[in-house]
Amino acid sequence: MYQCKKCGSENYVKAGFITGEQRYKCKDCGCKFVPTRHKGKTMREKTLALCLYINGLSLRTIGKIVKADPSAVLRWVRTYARNNYEKPAPESDSVLLELDEMWHYLGSKKLKSGYGRLIVAIPINLSTGSVEGETLLHLPKCTSD
Repeated sequence: MYQCKKCGSENYVKAGFITGEQRYKCKDCGCKFVPTRHKGKTMREKTLALCLYINGLSLRTIGKIVKADPSAVLRWVRTYARNNYEKPAPESDSVLLELDEMWHYLGSKKLKSGYGRLIVAIPINLSTGSVEGETLLHLPKCTSD
């Protein structure tokens, strides 16, 4: 016995064929479904894609190997990362840096363009992004005014 994919009911009738496969209609919710059609890739193919990504292949190459869209491969990688890894919490002595908005001078000729003050920060730990207070350098003379 098949079950409705929407409500799980076993109360259905035949409702024709679609691409050569029997189609059914649920009497309870009216949903039409094909029980033999499976969408998506198997867990084995997704695991293969994750292993290839970890070994350095591009998303496009992995998509060609497993015959999937590169955006789907990226979605699998992100889902795996969210489910299996925790984002490290920043340390209490971490510093938050905020740069000025980008500005442009537009006229007949482009005279000035760039960012506000140039700030250089040397990180202590790349995974948390914390920086030392002494290593912040403000370089105001690096811009061409």
